[in-house]
Amino acid sequence: MAYQLRWKRRRYLFRAWRKSRQLTAVADRTAKIAAQDILAAMTVRNEMLRLPYFLDHHRKLGISHFLIVDNASDDGTRDWLAAQPDVSLWSTPHSYRLSRFGVDWLTWLQIRHAHGHWCLTLDADELFIYPYWETRDLQALTGWLDAQRQRSFAAMMLDLYPEGTLSDAPYRAGQDPTDILAWFDAGNYGITRQEPLGNLWIQGGVRARVFFGDDPRRAPTLNKTPLVKWDRSYAYVNSTHQILPPALNRTYGTCGEERTSGILLHTKFLHVVVDKSAEEKVRAEHFNNSALYEDYYDGLIANPRLWCARSHRYAGWQQLEALGLMSRGGWI
Repeated sequence: MAYQLRWKRRRYLFRAWRKSRQLTAVADRTAKIAAQDILAAMTVRNEMLRLPYFLDHHRKLGISHFLIVDNASDDGTRDWLAAQPDVSLWSTPHSYRLSRFGVDWLTWLQIRHAHGHWCLTLDADELFIYPYWETRDLQALTGWLDAQRQRSFAAMMLDLYPEGTLSDAPYRAGQDPTDILAWFDAGNYGITRQEPLGNLWIQGGVRARVFFGDDPRRAPTLNKTPLVKWDRSYAYVNSTHQILPPALNRTYGTCGEERTSGILLHTKFLHVVVDKSAEEKVRAEHFNNSALYEDYYDGLIANPRLWCARSHRYAGWQQLEALGLMSRGGWI
């Protein structure tokens, strides 16, 4: 099995090299990257509404440089990103789905520019937080991880949603999304361990409750390993849900002890999700078998109310730790 996984990783690295020819540099500032810089990598399409707060949040955490692929945006995203002094930007009109949902493009950029750096791989609708994030920056966290000889850090994706219907509270660029998306599901999460990669597999939350109640095994996956001390031989398998080599997936205690972990605050359910869902249903670029998710898209297009009597109002990382959704572990 170890032999098969090594070859699988090599295939992914070869794919990344092949897909690199689909990328065109728009603003390459990678020469500015210093040895100790912490990087972020992402693929975006039409995210002009989210990006001002997203970049500001992660800059405050300690991200020094962003490696970004723009996938044919037409809302001003490309020009705005190209003007940011800490962003290196590439563009491509090619298929997001056929690039393994952008992973092939990002793997190539990480091979070229992230080797030896801690690198945070995100989507534009994710805000990374961790224990003490308001007072301890990413240099503090990654310094502690280095001292622990830990090369990866896990975070569960937590879906946030408004109290009313999705379109009730319009969001403006630069606003903290949690002002509007102030609620989440605290329970109904299921966790299993997947072999042979050894990662945890987490499903549940509001999307499982509302859109996949009849078959929760189809619900979106919530476990991620977004923060990695990158090596050019590494490769994500399925978004950031799984990574090779398998040792990087073992971000949890195997003897019952808690390990330090974070949260990705998922801001998908801003008011724009209603129109975007109609578009993505037609584009069919976000799932390998989009037909299976037609009901999900239809549910979003209907502008539902996701709030229920068991919803919890978001109140910070300490609350999430008390609920068992993240942990400070040994980092005190």
